[in-house]
Formats: sequence, C-alpha cells, structure tokens
Amino acid sequence: MTHPALVPPLAIERYRVLEPHLADGIPLADLARTGTLSERTLQRWLGRYRAEGLAGLARLPRNDRGRLHLPEHLVELTRTLATKRPRPPVAAIHRKVQELAIAHGHRTPSYAAVARVVRAIPASQIAAASDPAVYRDQHELVHRREAATSNEMWQADHTVLDILVLDDAGTPVRSWLTVIVDDHSRAIAGYFLSLDAPSALNTALALRQAIWRKPNPEWIVSGIPEQLYVDNGSDFISEHIEQACIALKIRLIHSLPGRPRGRGKIERLFRTINDMFLPDLPGHLIAGKPLSAPVLTLDELRARFEAFVCGVYHRRPHGSTGEPPITRWQKGGFLPAMPDSLEQLDMLLVHVPKPRKVLRDGIRLMGRRYVEPTLAAFVGEQVEAVYDPRDLTEIHVYHQGRFVCRALSSAHAGHPSLRAIQRARRGAKERDKQVPAPTETFDGDQEDTASRPTTYRGLRLYAADD
Repeated sequence: MTHPALVPPLAIERYRVLEPHLADGIPLADLARTGTLSERTLQRWLGRYRAEGLAGLARLPRNDRGRLHLPEHLVELTRTLATKRPRPPVAAIHRKVQELAIAHGHRTPSYAAVARVVRAIPASQIAAASDPAVYRDQHELVHRREAATSNEMWQADHTVLDILVLDDAGTPVRSWLTVIVDDHSRAIAGYFLSLDAPSALNTALALRQAIWRKPNPEWIVSGIPEQLYVDNGSDFISEHIEQACIALKIRLIHSLPGRPRGRGKIERLFRTINDMFLPDLPGHLIAGKPLSAPVLTLDELRARFEAFVCGVYHRRPHGSTGEPPITRWQKGGFLPAMPDSLEQLDMLLVHVPKPRKVLRDGIRLMGRRYVEPTLAAFVGEQVEAVYDPRDLTEIHVYHQGRFVCRALSSAHAGHPSLRAIQRARRGAKERDKQVPAPTETFDGDQEDTASRPTTYRGLRLYAADD
C-alpha cells in the first residue's frame, strides 16, 4: 500500500471536487452547472475513483505532461485569494501568484495552472468564505441533530488536564488529552495522552486507537466512522489527516471558526472527566495549584484513565440519553466497518513520510542510519522514507510512489555483505532492461519493487564477504 501522503496533490484536488457528490449525493450535473468542469469530465473522474480509489484520480492526460505544477505555498496562496470576500477574478489571483513566484525565484505559473487550482476548490468552501450564514443553513444541519446510529459521526477534540504528572526527568508537567467520542452513544471511541501540545500525530494516534479493536475486551467501541467532526485547529486541518480520512472513506467535517456547533457534547465529556476522574488522583490541580504531590507517570495516568472509561463512564447512565454509553453504542447488534489490517491502518494514520537522498552508507533520518542491500541500487536517488514515530527501528522506502524495501536502523541490523549488494545491483539492471520508462500512471494500492536504479561502485561501510 502506498502511504496516503505520497498520493499526488492532483488526486486530492479532484477528490474535493467530487466530494459533494460522494458525501451528499449532489448530482454531477449540478456540480458541472455551478463549476467550470463538464459533467463528462466529472463522470470520468468518478469512474476512475470507484475503480482505483485515489490512484485513479492521480492520472494525468498526455497533454498535461510537462506542465508547470505550482509549489504548495503558491497553491495555498491561490486558495486563500479565491475564498476572499468578495471573490477576486482569476486574472487578479494569477497576477498576485505571479508576483510571489518571482519574489521567491520560482518559474511564473500560467493562467491555466492557477485556474485549475481555483476550479478544484469545493463549492462548500467557497460558500463558507463568501457567505457564512448561507453556508451554515445549507451545510451545517448535520451538526444540529444527534447522530441516529453508532459510528455515524464521531467528534474529536483536545484539552489540557488539570493534573500534574512526572516526565522522564521527574519534573511535574501538565498533560494533554485528545479524545474521540461517538456522537450517538456518547461512548469514548479512543484517546491519546501526551505531554506535548496538540498535533496532527496526536490526533492520528487517537483515531488509530478509536478505529481498531482494543486489547481490553470490555472496551468494544471500534470501527470506521462515517463522519469525523473536528474544529479548525492546525492539528485537525493537516493534509495528513485529510488524506487518511479520504483513504478510509471518512467524511471530515470542520466547524466554522468561532461557531463550533455541536461541540457541547464533547465539552460535557471534558467536564465529566474533570469532575469524576481527576479529583481522586495525586497531583490534581485546583486554580493551578496541586492539592497533593504529583507521583503518577504518563503511563500510569493512561492506565487510570482507561479503567475510568471502561469501569465508570461507559457504565453510568448518561444524563442526556438516559442510557449507559456502552449499552447505547452496541444496540442493534451492528457490525462496525473495519480496515483490512492493523498494518494498513498504521500506514494510513501513523506513518510519516520524509524525502531523503540515498547515500552510499544508507539513509539518514532522525539522527539514525538505515541500511538494506536493495538500497545499493538507488544511491544518489531521492526517495520517501516512511517511518513510525513510535518505533524508529525500521523505515519503509518508496521510490516514485512504489515500495522499494524495509530498511533497518544500523543499530538493529547486521552488516549486509558485498555479495548481497551486488545481487541488488544486478537485479536492478535486469529490471531496467525489462521495465519500460515510468509514465504518469499511478498505482497506489500495491507494494512493488521500484525501478530506475543508478549503479555506483566503492560503497562504504558495508562489510565484504569473508
């Protein structure tokens, strides 16, 4: 499986155009009338998406090859200008983007390139910027009612807890809680405790736990939700979270700034945690002062919190529904939708890609060196190193969107032999003879051995055969 962040931005932009049809059933003909794309084009994109997922939307027609593609900061500038009130004409947006490109030493983008970005902005996003009142009436009705079934909608948010815990150095610090709650049942689907401020990674780790089956058999809440409702914090609007939700077919909904409709349920949960969970713990803070000396570590706080969720919160009748959250969640005996595997879920949510150049002694990342004989065929090439921040033992290496190998940290790997390196080179040469030159067709669902190696001699730091 290809990491979602390796999917070309073009695929994400096209998905955003199709999203009103996929999520709300708005006819393609209506989207064509309100936008600048033909219904036939939208039908072609929809067919590709249904057949191949995001990979199908990444394909470019032949006459698009070689065109200048905007750097990400120019794309963001274009989107910002296009959603201003009143909305400026595309020609004015193009002039502004050209000025910034020249100032930063980039090639100036064409009018057509800027227009493509403007066309890809979802109609709902433009409506939210140009007339927030109309947007709320048309697009936020979903948040004014309660979800009818479990896993129809989850809500996610963060809070800093009124408790001091001890960090690795024994220093008392406050911890942050990221929590995901099921809107219908009020059951807690997942959480993440951290000493760091909220981030996209914290959100991803909470969502991972929420979706997958829990080790505790009493905590049965799991599955892929239909919708995830979040605020507009930077940790929730990250491209990584958006791409992961697209891959999992979760509709990601952001509340409008300053108007967090429907957030009362999760705010009530935070009050419950403050009133029923924290007061009995050492290090509890009142008005910023601890009532007792902090002694808990973060791991101990996690264990206490999970015991509270499963043994107290889930089993008490909720004030709004009159039912225990866990009882309400499992009503009807539905089977939650699940990912194919935990490995797939980790790849979508947790693994982080970083561009790296393959050096003669491997790949350098996070102060570590990663080695694998296959990398000998890619010395000097740019690759994507995908790693799990929780475990830096190994990385997954991708070249031009295709899986190459798993590389181990040199501290955990034996020394590959020169013979193994030579075999990797020979195999790469054979692939060069057999595989045609790469095209812009993108296959995002299959791990395969990459091509286009470069042969180098005199590799260092690999042990020779005896």
